[in-house]
Amino acid sequence: MFKRIVKWARANMPTREQMEHNRFARPLAARHELWRFTRRSVPRGVAAGLFIGIFALIPGVQIVGAALMCVPCRGNIPLAVLMTFISIPPTTLFVFLPGAIAVGNSFGFHADFATVSKMVTDGASVNDWLIWLGSDAAPSLVIGLFLISVVAAVLGYMISAFAWRWWTAHKRKARHLRYQARDFPD
Repeated sequence: MFKRIVKWARANMPTREQMEHNRFARPLAARHELWRFTRRSVPRGVAAGLFIGIFALIPGVQIVGAALMCVPCRGNIPLAVLMTFISIPPTTLFVFLPGAIAVGNSFGFHADFATVSKMVTDGASVNDWLIWLGSDAAPSLVIGLFLISVVAAVLGYMISAFAWRWWTAHKRKARHLRYQARDFPD
């Protein structure tokens, strides 16, 4: 399954060279360190993507925001963009929004998730959403999303740094065993 996803991504994702021909993406594509997979850029890209992917719940803003956040923190742009896809509609509606409202309510705000779910199922208008955000619910949601995104970014950074270290040690050990087998056959 993982190999099929990687194969699909390589076939459909634009390369850095293709992005250099786009006038909007050219400044990002010109910086080679933002596209390389190194022990420092991978965890930074994962953290940036998780933070923006959870905090900014608007799909187009997430990808652009994650790519732009990678510039000052020197993170890996492809991984940051990939990590924004953690906030697909099922996770947003059933995990992030209820969790963010619960976390925000623990700080003394009074948001009700039942109201949000009713607005989603009824297809509320933009005006209804703005009225809801103008109530006491907005600070609860913003604080909750911010705290969840910070915790997810820190955990993502630590897990990816550990995974990178494990992967490089695994490759180094396999290479050492191959050289040993070649130099000292039984």
